[in-house]
Amino acid sequence: MTSIFAVAAAAFGSFFRGKRALVLENLALRQQLAVYKRAHKRPRLRSADRAFWVWLSRLWDGWKATLIT
Repeated sequence: MTSIFAVAAAAFGSFFRGKRALVLENLALRQQLAVYKRAHKRPRLRSADRAFWVWLSRLWDGWKATLIT
């Protein structure tokens, strides 16, 4: 039930964000999914994953909000 509210809140918030922020958030979420798909028990970050997050953190201020906790 809470996931429905989270999706609704994200959709509502997307109307007020710029296209650049949405594209970067989408890119960040896709990268997280790629890491989870190749993980068995606990996902391991490769050096390319770390480089991606360093690059993204310098380019986009809101990168922390997209992390799955």
